[in-house]
Amino acid sequence: MSLPYTLLIDPLAADDATSATAGTFREIDASAPALRVGELSTQRGDGIFETIAVVDGHVQESEAHLARLVRSAEICDLPVPNLRQWRAAIAFAREQVPAEGELAMKLVLSRGVEHGPAPTAWLSVNAASDSTDARTKGIRVVTLDRGYDHGVAERAPWLLLGAKTLSYAVNMAALREAHRRGADDTIFVTSDGYVMEGPTSSVIARIDGVFVTPKPSGSILAGTTQASLFEHIRVHDFPVAERDITVDELRRADAVWLVSSVRLAAPIIELDGVPLALDAEANGAFTRYLLSPRD
Repeated sequence: MSLPYTLLIDPLAADDATSATAGTFREIDASAPALRVGELSTQRGDGIFETIAVVDGHVQESEAHLARLVRSAEICDLPVPNLRQWRAAIAFAREQVPAEGELAMKLVLSRGVEHGPAPTAWLSVNAASDSTDARTKGIRVVTLDRGYDHGVAERAPWLLLGAKTLSYAVNMAALREAHRRGADDTIFVTSDGYVMEGPTSSVIARIDGVFVTPKPSGSILAGTTQASLFEHIRVHDFPVAERDITVDELRRADAVWLVSSVRLAAPIIELDGVPLALDAEANGAFTRYLLSPRD
């Protein structure tokens, strides 16, 4: 089957354990019209998504991604997805796409058509971008003020900062700003000087020998790749911690990575114009682990 590959999904209620799933999704030509003009995902970015890596036919950590899809739906007051249906759609798509190479599988759940009776959902699979250089040679990163202080999520949960929504205009604007500054990516920081995350990634830093990531909160999207990598690091008896990280600490770190599902671990070799060390041994170990089959 050629790529891109697309399934349209007719969402079942989350508690529907009786309906057969096979007839609730169907293949469509990826180049054919599929969404209506009133679709709120395109009009307002009103929806949620997950992107899952598929490596040599293995769907990486689909359960962690589905759990986060559920959390995002709850935060956004969307109908909670029926996980039995989504698992069936993922398994079906996996059998239709190439079994070699790196792919990106995207799950999308939208509020649907304005004034419509049901949500809209689809699954698509594309070839993943080549991230070899980012993984091996590293990336240049700048910090950008997210415009919020450290406690904003508790005061203003309607900002949906802990959900993976389709509203990515700010994230893409931040990446364009990074490129204008001669960098490859950015790390958002709070207005009072704490590290948050990248527009499409989580931050991991090694500080005084401890691998740390910003403490989970409503302001930071929980990272599936970061969580998996921390489990791997623990198995190898290296210390890890989830805690608040100041920007000054980040700049003094032994090594820093941006991690995400498809690009995997990208070591930062320059932060705000200042060179950072690249730990080739740790970096290689991270890449080998993240490319291995993971459930």
